[in-house]
Amino acid sequence: MRRSSAVLAGLLLAGACALPASAADGDGDQGFTFKDPSISESSGLAASRLHPGVYWTHNDSGHGPYIYAVDSRTGKTVARITLRGIGAPRDVEAISIGPHDEIYLGDIGDNLGGTWPYVWIYRLPEPKQLRDQTVTATQYVVKYSDGPRDAESLVVHPKTGRVYIIDKKEDGGHLYEGPATLSPSGTNVFRPIAPVDLWATDAAFSPDGRQLAVRGYFGGILYDWNGGRIKREGRLDVPLQGQGEGVTYSADGTKLLYSSEGAGSEVVAKDAPGGGSVKSPSAAASSGRGGGDAGVGGGSLKVGAVVVVAGIAALLGFSRLRRRG
Repeated sequence: MRRSSAVLAGLLLAGACALPASAADGDGDQGFTFKDPSISESSGLAASRLHPGVYWTHNDSGHGPYIYAVDSRTGKTVARITLRGIGAPRDVEAISIGPHDEIYLGDIGDNLGGTWPYVWIYRLPEPKQLRDQTVTATQYVVKYSDGPRDAESLVVHPKTGRVYIIDKKEDGGHLYEGPATLSPSGTNVFRPIAPVDLWATDAAFSPDGRQLAVRGYFGGILYDWNGGRIKREGRLDVPLQGQGEGVTYSADGTKLLYSSEGAGSEVVAKDAPGGGSVKSPSAAASSGRGGGDAGVGGGSLKVGAVVVVAGIAALLGFSRLRRRG
């Protein structure tokens, strides 16, 4: 069996090398479970650009000015960031990362049914080192051109850096566009630019900014961004969760990850529509792969699987030959 074992080892090694990085490295983009009991009401989710396999989240109202960096390979919190320089958050409902590695938090919920005259957005640089620390944030005052409303979805376009909010209404809300540049000293007026056919609880841009994924409690819709003149492309495969309030693309754009409130809640990964075609240039460069039609690692995954199967077949074949001899 020495010869057959050596052949099998070589083939299995080749198969492992042929597998995509996400499968070989276990980068956690296949889903995970929050292990930190402090994360009991996760209301938003965003994939880190600086730290592969790390996802940022935060709690709902009444939990303080904190965000959490979670290692998706283990589900454990690797950093808790305290925001400094802002008032006491009221109802933080969304998190997004802009094109310059800055984290945006949307203190945009209104449990009083849309009666607060203004809400807030906080912006802070994404920490380069993952450790518990305090970071100074910038606070922006936000008003809507057509009056107060409740919202749980905030997204930052990955190319332009412009901020958008989707309000939360049972019969469908609207996509609101903020100023080209937010002002920390004045009021930032957000204006409706397109209807959204969903009771939205979160949203996310694809890494290339071409698609907008919007989720609700019981479903989701994928829109073609089309410069803000969004066009419905189809429905999303949203998992059934206890109180589903978060969604983000993985850093390479091949997955959509869905989170839910509740201690020890699970983050579920689903294949993103379009697969690897929405991969960001930075992710493609860092992985050494282009944005070709690989799907969710589709081509190399199939090659790796074929090689592994061939290795097993080879072992069985050599074993039979030895028995016949």
